Amino acid sequence: MLDNLPRGTIVVEDLEVGMTRHLQKQITDHDIELFAEVSTDRNPVHLDDAYAQDTIFEGRIAHGMLTAGLISAVIGEQLPGHGTVYLGQTLKFMAPVRPGDMVRAEVTVETIDHSRRRVTLATRCLVGDTVVLKGEAVVLAPSRKFD
Repeated sequence: MLDNLPRGTIVVEDLEVGMTRHLQKQITDHDIELFAEVSTDRNPVHLDDAYAQDTIFEGRIAHGMLTAGLISAVIGEQLPGHGTVYLGQTLKFMAPVRPGDMVRAEVTVETIDHSRRRVTLATRCLVGDTVVLKGEAVVLAPSRKFD
């Protein structure tokens, strides 16, 4: 994975509106197979070339939640990072991700409620210049007070 900062934690006291972190990952056939096994989602649009050719996608696509998982990786590893607890996530799938695509997952701090340790994050994934997924996450950020 290619990301812009080391892994760790940014506590709520050090977060600022506008902070952004990202990672990039090429989605492989192996990733799709592993996700199908772990999730038990074996929809043939993800796994069967012949089946997928006859769909609106005209070929296999990655699971949408596999792509969304990259957002989770940025949140859990970089922004805010270790100790963050997901409270909610909205997702809108805009375009398919195909085996071999390089996906860039981006997270940006939109609002911070310091008293409740709640942080709202804009989330999106891109393949090249195409937004393939967008949404918003609400998380409970780690605090220096509780370390």
